[in-house]
Amino acid sequence: MLVLAGSRGMTGAARLCAAGALRAGAGLVTLGVPKSQLPAAARVAPWEAMTLPLPENADGTFRETAFREVEKFVRRRKVTAVALGPGLRVRPGTARLVRKCVSGLEVPVVLDADGLNVLSAFGWPATRRAPLILTPHPGELARLTGRPVAPDVSSRLTAAGRLARQKEAVCVLKGHRTVVSDGRRGGVNTTGNPGMATGGTGDVLCGLIAALIAQTRGKDLKERMWRAALTGVYVHGLAGDLAARRKTRISLTAGDVLESLPDAFRKTFGPKI
Repeated sequence: MLVLAGSRGMTGAARLCAAGALRAGAGLVTLGVPKSQLPAAARVAPWEAMTLPLPENADGTFRETAFREVEKFVRRRKVTAVALGPGLRVRPGTARLVRKCVSGLEVPVVLDADGLNVLSAFGWPATRRAPLILTPHPGELARLTGRPVAPDVSSRLTAAGRLARQKEAVCVLKGHRTVVSDGRRGGVNTTGNPGMATGGTGDVLCGLIAALIAQTRGKDLKERMWRAALTGVYVHGLAGDLAARRKTRISLTAGDVLESLPDAFRKTFGPKI
C-alpha cells in the first residue's frame, strides 16, 4: 500500500501512518513524501517502509504534479490502498493533488486529517473514482458539512451517516465512542479511552484501516471497506486500552498505541493470527 503524508516539519505524522499500516499486516508499505523531506522521513520512518520522493512546492508541501507519479506508482506496483492526509498542511497545491487522487485513482483511499481539511477549504472534485473511507474528528466533519456535531451518540451516528451518503463513502467519526457508518448502517465502537486524545493516534488509525482493506473478507469491495473500518477502529481502541493499563492514560502517546497493536490483534483474533 501507499502512504501519502507529511510536509516540512510534519514527517512524524507520515511515520505514524506508515507504522500503523505495517503493524496491521500490510506486506509492503511505501511512504510518499515531498522530495526535500526524504532525508527527514528516512530518519524517522519504520525501517521496513520504502520511500517515494515526490514533486513539492517551495514550502515543502506536495505539488499538484505529484499525481502523475502517484498514478504510475499505484498502477505499476499494483497498490491495494492509499492512506492520504496526515501532515499534508492546507495549501492550494496540496488540495489540487488530493482532488486528483480522489477523482483519478481507482483503488480505495483512506482520507484523513489535512486530506479532509483541504477539501473543506478548497472544495471537492466534481467526479470521483476512488472508493473512500473518511476519518474525520467532529471538528473536521463540521467543516465538511457546515453543521456542528452534537456529542451524543445518536447525533454522531446521524452526522456520520449523512456524510457517508453525500460522498458515497464509509465515514469513521472519531472521538469518544467512535462511530462508523456507510450511510445505510452504523456501528458504535466500545474500545478506547481519553488518553488516546493525543496527537498522532489518528495517523496510526489511518494507516491501520488502509492496511486492513486488502485483508478483510466480504462479498464486494464496499463490504470489505466497511468491515476494515469497523475492525480497524476496534483494534486501534483496544491497543489504546492495553497501552493505558501499562503506561496510564495521562502518559499515553501514539507510539504506545503502535506498540500495543500486536497484543490487540492477538486478543481480538486469537493466538494464531
